[in-house]
Amino acid sequence: MHTNVMSWWRARRAGCGDWASARCAPQGGHSGFHDGGGGGDDPGGGDGGEFGGGAFGVRRPLRFLAYKLGLDQEQVGELAKILDELKTERAQAEEDRRRTLSAFADAVSGETFDATRAKEAADLRVTTAEHLRDAVTRALQRIHALLDNEQRERLGYLIRTGTLVI
Repeated sequence: MHTNVMSWWRARRAGCGDWASARCAPQGGHSGFHDGGGGGDDPGGGDGGEFGGGAFGVRRPLRFLAYKLGLDQEQVGELAKILDELKTERAQAEEDRRRTLSAFADAVSGETFDATRAKEAADLRVTTAEHLRDAVTRALQRIHALLDNEQRERLGYLIRTGTLVI
């Protein structure tokens, strides 16, 4: 990497403390976060940079939402609980997904196709999808109740534009 780029990068992050990964936006006033697709100073190429890739489509959904929606401390605390519960549900869904794959593999790897085993796996997959659907709906309902009208509009915008993936 060119030395000028490195010095620019270090200067941008100087004195950021805990908000270094959020690019000092809440404290330093300059976000450096690029909402659009690629380019700019977004090293993630349009996926939200360091916010990219997690349960809500961002790596640090709590920090991202706190910043983007302008949440106060009480809202951040409640949102943390909601996201934690949703994270647990998604982890269980991932475990169930692995079980269904294993069951499908067992069904086809024998001398004959085990239709019963395949149906059990398919049923588990459907049950898991329904359970996750209900968990996401509950989480969105709780988040809706937590936010004021302006914050709800911003959240809707983030979801509608694909910046926040649920």
